Amino acid sequence: MTTNLRRMTVPTQLAALAAGVPEATIRKWASRGRLTRYGTPGRAEYDLAELYVLVAEREGTRVT
Repeated sequence: MTTNLRRMTVPTQLAALAAGVPEATIRKWASRGRLTRYGTPGRAEYDLAELYVLVAEREGTRVT
């Protein structure tokens, strides 16, 4: 079975809102390699699925 999953990215402001953290935290996670930065220069975007996994790990919950 082949699945065609497409990455859903959002800008920094929405990533921070989804994670419940300040925008600076999103940028810090990306600079430390904990979160992949996508987008173009001047327009950072982050994958929501990757972000949810990171937040779940931080909160000690399991993502299925």
